[in-house]
Amino acid sequence: MVKNDSTIAGFFPATVMPDPDWWQVLWPSPEQVLIALGAGSQMEAVDLCCGDGLFTVPLALSTRHVVAIDIDPGMLALARSKATAAGATACEFVQGDAYALAPLIREPVDFVLIANTFHGVPDKLRLARAAAAALKTGGRLAIVNWHQRSREETTVLGEPRGPRTDIRMSPADTVAVVTRAGLKHFGVVELPPYHYGAVFQKPAE
Repeated sequence: MVKNDSTIAGFFPATVMPDPDWWQVLWPSPEQVLIALGAGSQMEAVDLCCGDGLFTVPLALSTRHVVAIDIDPGMLALARSKATAAGATACEFVQGDAYALAPLIREPVDFVLIANTFHGVPDKLRLARAAAAALKTGGRLAIVNWHQRSREETTVLGEPRGPRTDIRMSPADTVAVVTRAGLKHFGVVELPPYHYGAVFQKPAE
């Protein structure tokens, strides 16, 4: 099993990386997910709380540049290894606290991805504000979440998967938090079988 080191100070609870076998069954085409969320070839991007790099590599291959950020150096090492194996060079890897995003990047970016993490963030508004501060005007934040369904209903390879039922968020829950951070709700993309992507845009001041 691939696991984050949850003993690290600042680690978000309920966000441990799963077994690679069922994770790959659930996400067979991460590049298609990114297209659906609006990632573009000329974008500067951030993969925030990148884990083992499931989305980092396709982001690096489909955008101008991506900064992959995680608090766990072990996860960053796995993500870097995947990028090297795929020949993805338009990426860099930064260890740091997601709440302190702005100092970890050189300048505002076009696209921030937070995948399979938001449900476990203790202060969701604080993280949404950090992401908003890292975006250029017109830039997008995409949050990939499990649908608010019973864990027993979200099975992969015959077993219940995903975070605890009680901490899952509906699209409306996610929108309610993130719009308080000053971002405009752009839309919700269905990501079958069990996920959705909530997309937000930074308006002009």
